[in-house]
Amino acid sequence: MPTRGTIGLRVGRAIALLLTLGIAAGIVVAAISLPAVGGAGVGILTASNDLNIKPEDLQEPPLPERSTVLDANGHQIAQFYDQYRVSVPLDKVADVMKTAIISIEDYRFYDHGPIDIEGTIRAFVKNATSGGVAQGGSSITQQYVKQVLLNKATTKAEQDEALAPSYSRKLNELRYAMGMEQKYTKDQILGKYLNIAYFGAGANGVQAAAKRFFGVSAEKLNLAQAATLAGAVQQPNNTDPSAGKASQKRLLERRNTVLDRMAELKKITPQQAAAAKAKPLGFKNTPLPGGCEASKYPYFCMYVRDDILTNPVFSAFGKTADQRDQFLKRGGLTIRTTIDPKMQAAADKAIKARVFATDNPVASEALIQPGTGQIKAMAASRKYGTSTKKKEISYNVVANSAHGGGTGFQAGSTFKVFTLLTALKQGWKLNDGIQSPAGYQAPSYSAFKNCQDQSVGDPSHTVMNDEGSGGFKTLQTGTWQSVNTFFVSLEQKVGLCNVVKTARSLGIQRADGGDLQQVETFTLGVNEMDPVTVAAAYATIAARGQYCPPQAITSVTDRNGKTTTYQPKCKAALDPAVADAAANILTGVFGPQGTMSAVGGIGRDAAGKTGTSDDFFSAWFAGFTPDLAGAVSLGDPRGATKHRLAGVTIGGHYYGEVFGADISGRIWKDTMVKALKDTPESQFHPIDSARFGGCGTGCAPQQNTPPVGDGAGNGQDNGQGNGQGTGQGTGQNPGQNPKPGGLRNDVPGTH
Repeated sequence: MPTRGTIGLRVGRAIALLLTLGIAAGIVVAAISLPAVGGAGVGILTASNDLNIKPEDLQEPPLPERSTVLDANGHQIAQFYDQYRVSVPLDKVADVMKTAIISIEDYRFYDHGPIDIEGTIRAFVKNATSGGVAQGGSSITQQYVKQVLLNKATTKAEQDEALAPSYSRKLNELRYAMGMEQKYTKDQILGKYLNIAYFGAGANGVQAAAKRFFGVSAEKLNLAQAATLAGAVQQPNNTDPSAGKASQKRLLERRNTVLDRMAELKKITPQQAAAAKAKPLGFKNTPLPGGCEASKYPYFCMYVRDDILTNPVFSAFGKTADQRDQFLKRGGLTIRTTIDPKMQAAADKAIKARVFATDNPVASEALIQPGTGQIKAMAASRKYGTSTKKKEISYNVVANSAHGGGTGFQAGSTFKVFTLLTALKQGWKLNDGIQSPAGYQAPSYSAFKNCQDQSVGDPSHTVMNDEGSGGFKTLQTGTWQSVNTFFVSLEQKVGLCNVVKTARSLGIQRADGGDLQQVETFTLGVNEMDPVTVAAAYATIAARGQYCPPQAITSVTDRNGKTTTYQPKCKAALDPAVADAAANILTGVFGPQGTMSAVGGIGRDAAGKTGTSDDFFSAWFAGFTPDLAGAVSLGDPRGATKHRLAGVTIGGHYYGEVFGADISGRIWKDTMVKALKDTPESQFHPIDSARFGGCGTGCAPQQNTPPVGDGAGNGQDNGQGNGQGTGQGTGQNPGQNPKPGGLRNDVPGTH
């Protein structure tokens, strides 16, 4: 430790230099009062008590660290950050980098305490005589303190205070620096400084800077690269190489200044300095790891981000969305998600084959695992981005507004499933049915009551079918053929509010977050939906009535290694037997009478429903196997009512009218075949024939026609008898009054 005499000599020299340079008298007095910090120890001069120059402990909040998002296999798919930083221990930093930063910023770092008076004055003289900033004045410890204070700042005023060129700030820095020197070793301080320093070009910390500037890790930096980074920390914005040639020229000059200083201090030879100075800057401009826009799965990435911001499950991240956003961007989290790369690739490929990114209509698809709600894929035909010229889309077209989505598209006949389920819950059997006219008008306003007990029937409106598609329809044939008048009549019988409650129990809510439109045509899908929500509802049927909210995140590990896991939040929404019966009926959609007859099945148990909205505003398909559910929507984001799916070219093919099976159904089929390629086949649970077989109070009217078999031993009367069979057919029998060739798809006017 220096003696009192040594201290006085050093301070005397400092005063003399300061006076020579004409420094204000007030600062000279302050210099006299500064602690003796020329050596490793800390001594306090007589006047120090007046200035309260004593070591103070500075609270050091964790450095902002990037959060990493992983897929289900543990591979990185995205990053979130406020400051791009990857902290590394000092032994992972090249020795030449340590030497370079110490040479230019604080060459006596290992010899002095928290402040180096001689070094500060020498730097002042050097800078004053050179007309620029050649050497740093503050010690590395002081600089670290300033960076901590700056990172702690949460307001603009606090940031300004942390950077203010004031005497009081310098004194505070000194007090904290003294505390740092008591708490940490010199190596620890240097390591902290290298991880907190900003180098420009959006890179915080030496590891991020090495990657950003040169595409290497911090431990692989060579002499020229290390000198470049060491030169950048003093004025990182002025020498930001990503800002253009002028900034790169200034950075090159700073690099050469560092090399000269290293040679002057004999840390390198003049020959080494000359060789390094002869090299070009070598800035590679390695792109910063982006957020969702740079992810392979941008729509899923957006869902993950917005789930953290809005889902009550993640309340530990903060009470408000802003607090959660800051924690996400600064917390150094590792987020494990549900997305399956193989299934995502299947969805991407299926969409790309049928809808071009340059088409006006957009196709989007979500895949969800029944029984868990885990989202396995989220795909869309448009690239995520902000370029309207490239027809990029800047919102999450696959999800609802709570997860970055828009207003969605009318779900069409996919909503008929909720009326079917309600009828099955009320005891209807597979062959129970009703007369379905070519046109339906509500008998009165009170024929339909919403859940507020308000009359919402519309006797003035006529719901239409395709020509010849009326007649007596059962739960099976009405569903297979997607008969509008059948389902509106059925909704009237089972009760509109009951259908709405069924839909809600399966997670149905509008994409825009508004209230469901509880109107007479609810069953025809007039509400705008998103694929994630619809897929989750259909997954409930596949899971035998267990509704599981869509789940994107399975675990979060904090920067300290603590992992929190998130289990599915499933609940019983349907009687398993009701779900089984519905699945049994929906398998027939792929059969000869079904709207997917021209597309066919996928070679394993599958069920689903097409959906074509009125006037071809949108086209859907939603379906499931026991192992995977999916929903595909197709619509024009410019405005579905103005830009209908009629007379359009999509995927290079012209369509006079687009039905649910034409594109959406085929995308779903292609996706499922590839997504489930390596998954063992599972079967739907057998129907409870005693409960749902045959017909009860809604049997078909007697016809004087000889009974015929259904090809499955069920003994039905050509679709017009009393249907006293088991009702366990697959929905592909020809004995139920089929329309020749079956309906290719939803009929015009089908919702």
